[in-house]
Amino acid sequence: MKPRTARVFAAVAAAGLLTAAATACNRDGSDGGGKPSIGIDLPRADSDFWNAYADYIKADVKAGGLNTQPVSNSQNDVTKLISNVQVMEQTGAEAVVMAPQDTGAITSTLDRLAKKKIPVVSVDTRPDKGEVYMVVRADNKAYGTKSCEYLGKQLGGKGKVAELQGDLTSINGRERSEAFAACMKKRFPRIRVFELPTNWDGAVASSKLQTLLSQHRDLNGVYMQAGGVFLQPTLSLLRQKALLKPAGAEGHITVISNDGIPQEFAAIRKGEIDATISQPADLYSKYALHYAQAAAEGKTFEPGPTDHHSEIVKIPGGLEDQLPAPLVTKENVDDQELWGNSVDKKK
Repeated sequence: MKPRTARVFAAVAAAGLLTAAATACNRDGSDGGGKPSIGIDLPRADSDFWNAYADYIKADVKAGGLNTQPVSNSQNDVTKLISNVQVMEQTGAEAVVMAPQDTGAITSTLDRLAKKKIPVVSVDTRPDKGEVYMVVRADNKAYGTKSCEYLGKQLGGKGKVAELQGDLTSINGRERSEAFAACMKKRFPRIRVFELPTNWDGAVASSKLQTLLSQHRDLNGVYMQAGGVFLQPTLSLLRQKALLKPAGAEGHITVISNDGIPQEFAAIRKGEIDATISQPADLYSKYALHYAQAAAEGKTFEPGPTDHHSEIVKIPGGLEDQLPAPLVTKENVDDQELWGNSVDKKK
């Protein structure tokens, strides 16, 4: 496999060979109607969460009558993301919406877009460096802290917990992991945490968890940093090992997840997992498109409270709208205000 730098440059070079004629045949975006052209890249299609986000994007673009280029999907590959964005540049994008999964490898692309005065809205992930018009995400440190606090209380401050970490090259994976570790060390020092990096890969998570369970049969907690990719592999493994006991039963392994997808809600209702933190896929789509449209029209924003119950904060290279992400348990899992209870209605 080529080093990341070589692969990135190769992708840029390949994208540079594309012509407008070659890309025009694939244009299936909405009718312009005089509105600015917006390029959108989806980050992956192997996650229930991101597939829900894709459904919201499709519905919101249609409802808003936006002028969008053909939506691309970089499939968790930064080289594809770079290529896709370069096509957007060549075909007249006036703003770009992306969700880079490798937040350290997108800097040169952001720098190039900034020089061309093409504003960028980054969804869910905050690039490590580079200029962005707005980042639309929730507070990922709060995800780690809330998950730690919930597990710690449920386990009575002692036990063994497996942490299925995301990609640690991603700011989301890092922030959730760092916050979870800091909270556990400070508040629940009698809980032993086994950190399992997975690169947001469900198969890797399952394999590592299986190895851990063979060594520590008394594991009594799991923190899944992304239910969209970890939920089904984890439940299948626990079921296979006869460890999927309902909440409240002897031997139940307490599980908290992050995402808020319908499948997690169903698992909470069945007692298979205990909680999740609802990452707002609906609001990610709504406000990513809102800010992209505003950016292309030359509008500006300032730090402070918003009219949609969030807070815009200043970050290096731009602004970030930190959207609310509530804890969901059996007590509130049927709340119809949660996007996971209404996502099917958007299709």
